[in-house]
Amino acid sequence: MEQIVAPQALPYAVDIETAVSILRSANRILVIGCSGGGKSTLAQKIVVCLDLPYLSMDREFFWLPGWVKRDKAEERNLIAGKVAEDRWLIDGTGPSSFDLRLPRTELVLWVRMPRWLCMWGALSRALRWLGRSRPDMASGCPERIDWEFLRYIWDWERKFAPKVLAGLIEHGPDVPVLQLKSRGEMRQLLDLLNRPA
Repeated sequence: MEQIVAPQALPYAVDIETAVSILRSANRILVIGCSGGGKSTLAQKIVVCLDLPYLSMDREFFWLPGWVKRDKAEERNLIAGKVAEDRWLIDGTGPSSFDLRLPRTELVLWVRMPRWLCMWGALSRALRWLGRSRPDMASGCPERIDWEFLRYIWDWERKFAPKVLAGLIEHGPDVPVLQLKSRGEMRQLLDLLNRPA
């Protein structure tokens, strides 16, 4: 297995107040993080505040009906076309396309919740949407949960966060990144964003 060694710190980390200031005039935002952490919920609230087009990586790029993974070349072409547009908020991590997305991004919101909270979020979401496609997922992909997915969430911080960090440093060293590590911080961000400037 490929070993990713990444620095422990982001080159351009910002606090919540700075992120809100950037958000108020931003046209292109990435919301990333582990499944179940609340990134899609946060992203959908932000697009309402900022009147930005919402793009879900799962719905727009990754999946075809029946949980069929889209061809990688086609996926990258679709992503390249969308990121060339003037305004968007993209919800989804996918470090393999950071080279396309980060150079066009004005702010990254990294939802980095504790693993138990991500597990709880994924399980409660699965129960809520079981057998139906949720709005941020491709049609024909009914919600499901299995041990492989739960293991992915459990190991995310150890196995995948270093890849995310390395990708942020390589492809977006000058892009400000806000890490949100609690529901309280997410609420604070939204509260500040909803206040008059």
